[in-house]
Amino acid sequence: MLAILADRTYRHLFAAQIIALVGTGLATVALGLLAYDLTGERAGAVLGTALAIKMVAYVGVAPIASAFAERVRRRVMLVALDLVRAGVAVFLPFVTEVWQVYCLIFVLQAASAAFTPAFQATIPDVLPDEKDYTRALSLSRLAYDLESVVSPMLAAALLTLVSFHNLFAGTVIGFLASAALVLTVALPSPKPSRPRGIYDRMTRGIRIYLATPRLRGLLAVNLAVAAAGAMVIVNTVVYVQAAFALGERATAIALMSFGGGSMVAALMLPGLLEKIPDRTAVLTGAALLGAGTLAAVALDAYYVLLPLWFLLGLGYSLAQTPSGRLLRRSSNPEDRPALFAAQFALSHACWLVTYPLAGWVGAAFGLPAAAIILALLAAVAIGFALLVWPVEDPEIIEHAHDDLPEDHPHLGGSRRRHAHAFVIDDLHTGWPERK
Repeated sequence: MLAILADRTYRHLFAAQIIALVGTGLATVALGLLAYDLTGERAGAVLGTALAIKMVAYVGVAPIASAFAERVRRRVMLVALDLVRAGVAVFLPFVTEVWQVYCLIFVLQAASAAFTPAFQATIPDVLPDEKDYTRALSLSRLAYDLESVVSPMLAAALLTLVSFHNLFAGTVIGFLASAALVLTVALPSPKPSRPRGIYDRMTRGIRIYLATPRLRGLLAVNLAVAAAGAMVIVNTVVYVQAAFALGERATAIALMSFGGGSMVAALMLPGLLEKIPDRTAVLTGAALLGAGTLAAVALDAYYVLLPLWFLLGLGYSLAQTPSGRLLRRSSNPEDRPALFAAQFALSHACWLVTYPLAGWVGAAFGLPAAAIILALLAAVAIGFALLVWPVEDPEIIEHAHDDLPEDHPHLGGSRRRHAHAFVIDDLHTGWPERK
């Protein structure tokens, strides 16, 4: 897996991702503790609202940013957005009111909504070989899990020396270091095959996404992931510090357990995906998430929470990590930024539903009620994914072009019916019917 780090461009991008995510992870822990410091046992509701605002920024900004991204060099865009995020994070330690948390979270995450899809869409251009890209996805998943493992561990150590407000400084340092590393490499910036209007650019990724059966299934899985993930992210601090009467370090360790499960799955996936289809891995992960969330209904002790959170981490990584392969397989290079932005926006629309649901239901009716509702939501989502995502999902599909003249370059001298790797684009506006 580590052999792909021989590629200098990817190595620098991966290092930038790790450093930025460690900083973000410190902010995640600090934000939960800040919410508890400001509101006590209603921290789940406050954190759920703050994370819902984050999702509003993600859903609203990502498609707009992707529409304008092609007009800006990718490296310039990524560096500028890192600097914006660092600037906003400077103010987080000085928050004294809940509304200030909400405002800063929106600005910070609006910048992230533009940054993340552009960053993700760059990797398949840097690593065009599918095996290399699969390894990169697993490494990327491991990097994201630093937010759940290394960052809470580091936070737990730092909290013995400083107050949680000082953890936000790590966020600033992470974004500045990320910008510096991106500056050291030249990044590809594929251009569209033809000029497009602003509406076309804003909606193109979502139109491709919703017209592709495997991606419609992925969208349903995203909802199951969000249901289970919201239970962990929003309510861990409530379980640990309110229900079990433990301290801040125990909260960090609980989040570390979730991340540990995710890391184990990410390490297994490169070999696993050579033996089983993406669909099998993704739906197995979703099933683990649904079952684990349902099991949280009976959660009554910290020693039970830790292995359950580990199991949820396993399912989380199994369900999420292959999504980049599915997006790469479902798009031409020039459409990848738009499609990754669509995945970013649509998946976070799911979190927009589940974050406040986890927080508000937990605060109003108790944590078992929140677990029941989120588990039911995950079960419905998994059922829909099984329905719309075909078991047989070949990359090369035979199809006809009755709308093209026989001498059209796309046909290459063949008859109107031919076969190739099929994706939605200007010449293929709908998915061929299964026979």
